[in-house]
Amino acid sequence: MPENAAAKATTLLTVATSTEDDATGTFTRVRCTGKLVTGSTGILQTEVRSLLPGAKRIVLDLTDLGYMDSSGLGSIIGLYVSVKGAGGRLEVINLSARVRQLFSITNVLSLFEVCGEQNIRLP
Repeated sequence: MPENAAAKATTLLTVATSTEDDATGTFTRVRCTGKLVTGSTGILQTEVRSLLPGAKRIVLDLTDLGYMDSSGLGSIIGLYVSVKGAGGRLEVINLSARVRQLFSITNVLSLFEVCGEQNIRLP
């Protein structure tokens, strides 16, 4: 990847992880900020896969995700396969109306368990 392309990808998406607790136990939150699009999906995939196999519950927090295209959707599906294969569970929270619509029109939403208005969990 050319040097400027890597810099552009970095500015498209930033990912931060934290370990947190809630009523159901401990989980790793992966907060995405920016755009999850072609050219930035590798950032998320690398970060989440680095948590495996240790993390058993990973929560993708899309609160600050401004835009996602079909490549971004594909990367989330790929992460689901990786997390499930490692014996974990993937949840996606705080979907914007646009992102939720993308999940819905592609019938990907039907793969998820709906957990409230903005949250979904892959079984």
